[in-house]
Amino acid sequence: MTFVGECTRPRVLAKAPRLRELFPIVSAWAPKRAREGACAPRKPAATSFMKPTLIVLLVSALLPITAFATPEDDRFQKSAKDYVEGLLEANPEYATELGDHRFDDRLTDYSDDAVTKELARAKDVRQQIEQFNDLTKLTGPNRVDVRLLKDNLDNEIFGIEELKEREWNPLLYNQSLANSLYLLVARDFAPAERRIPNLRKRLEGIPAVITQAKANLKHSPKIHTETAIEQTQGAISLVREGLSPLLNQAPQVAKDLGPIQEKTAKALEDYKMWLQKDLLPRSDGDFRLGADKFRKKLRFALASDLSMEEIMQRARADLAQTQKAIYETALPLYKKYFPNTGKTALGDKKKVTVAVLDKLAEQHPDDNTIVGYAQKIVREATDFTKQHDLVTVPEKPLDVIVMPEFKRGQGIAYCDSPGPLEQNGKTFFAVEPTPKDWTAQRKESFFKEYNNYMCRDLTVHEAMPGHYLQLAHSNEFRAPTLVRAIFQSGTFVEGWAVYCEQLMAEQSYGGPEVKMQQLKMRLRVICNAIIDQGIHAENMSEKEVMDLMMKEGFQQEGEAVAKWKRARLSSAQLSTYFVGVAEQLDLRDRAKARDGTAFNLKNYNDTVISFGSPPVKYVRELMGL
Repeated sequence: MTFVGECTRPRVLAKAPRLRELFPIVSAWAPKRAREGACAPRKPAATSFMKPTLIVLLVSALLPITAFATPEDDRFQKSAKDYVEGLLEANPEYATELGDHRFDDRLTDYSDDAVTKELARAKDVRQQIEQFNDLTKLTGPNRVDVRLLKDNLDNEIFGIEELKEREWNPLLYNQSLANSLYLLVARDFAPAERRIPNLRKRLEGIPAVITQAKANLKHSPKIHTETAIEQTQGAISLVREGLSPLLNQAPQVAKDLGPIQEKTAKALEDYKMWLQKDLLPRSDGDFRLGADKFRKKLRFALASDLSMEEIMQRARADLAQTQKAIYETALPLYKKYFPNTGKTALGDKKKVTVAVLDKLAEQHPDDNTIVGYAQKIVREATDFTKQHDLVTVPEKPLDVIVMPEFKRGQGIAYCDSPGPLEQNGKTFFAVEPTPKDWTAQRKESFFKEYNNYMCRDLTVHEAMPGHYLQLAHSNEFRAPTLVRAIFQSGTFVEGWAVYCEQLMAEQSYGGPEVKMQQLKMRLRVICNAIIDQGIHAENMSEKEVMDLMMKEGFQQEGEAVAKWKRARLSSAQLSTYFVGVAEQLDLRDRAKARDGTAFNLKNYNDTVISFGSPPVKYVRELMGL
């Protein structure tokens, strides 16, 4: 899924996009992260936000990992290890993505027998985990990770028994049909001579996955089938043209791969025809999840104490507050850009806001310049973050790249970080040119939305100090099990990125012009939550979505059209941004209230991202807040 602001690291078996064209950009430095409990700043500060009680709490969390593990720890760690091992073996593309390359020659088995076996295994482990209800018998990260594992087991069981996506969502199979191949091409985790044989095996396995997809898919929603058709063409291009960066590194090993590539491409062409001629005419499924399933999925996706009703109530209230804030930011800019306007016009809040946003939108990139401009802005945001000493900047490399064709059509950009088990991996900041079949007018509207100032805010979210920085820190977290590494909280990850937009605006990054975009993006985040719930639980119509986005959220038509598509293709993920940033800001307010004048922003930010990427409620617990 690749959408604006969405980091593609899988949280719970999520299927992540990848790319093929690489454009190197910028590096910085950062030390290794400490184990949980050793999250104080690397260099002692004159004033630290941590009180003595918190230091005792954190040290007590650290010590059991290294010296005082209990028998309960040992039993939990064995159960967790066994489950993770089976999970990765059953989902080999996911294992590759995480950086475990033992299964790089395999593809997921989508058959009834395989799913039945996985369900039984999940239920068995879930029953085992019930014995660890007394958290006092566990130590260190295990106290959090046992709860994470419970939630994710419940989520897996819910997905298999109730959601049943393999029966209606053709996009699910793209993890095997396209992403499985690109994962072996994009990252130089091993010599080409080792990766190409695995690539061959996966190419040879694709026809079997296609057979399973045809057998499984029954009543798909039309929008899912249409998008699968578009992305399958991208998969065909990937097989025929996009594997060269790897194959050219070892031509002797790849010399007889051509016939296999062509056979696989023809199988994908046949599959595309089947999607068009067979599945599409009978794609009568409802893209709306329904209130009951949405409520359950939302609970798993957010790992928050907020109910569905509370989220909607807070979103509606924040919508009005943010509309007021964006008008107050727009007013002096309106006077600057339109100095001859009478006082009467200044009182029309929506007119003033729209006029300023339209004026700022006049400066924008296009298909030919968007990637180069993104490279420039990443350097700028990195320098700003360092100069203002906001958070420790990591040394991990970051590449700004063009989004691969097989993942286009759902949003402008995504952050794709290396898996937590990967060594020396790069992070990709993928930017999408507009689809070739868009009209000139639609392209213009799209890039007015993603104008020069909005690109700055988007780069903050996706790269610096947002997803790229946070996930680089997250990958340095160490615990006795891999639970926290592979089950990352999307609410924490997205909440941090949206929080960083506000953090940079508070430091005057880009001036009031960029703050306008930050507030506009906050309005979009709020609209995301309203639309997510509105569509899947309240029968919200396309017109209502478009009106909310354009009239209340001040979004361009192109963004509103894309959001209507995205919201039908996904469920629950759109809410993670709003709930995530609300929890991040509440967390910072708690730290400020506790520490008073001793509060140190960099120390605080470094500590928040030192625990991996668990739900915010566990970060709050670990920080003693």
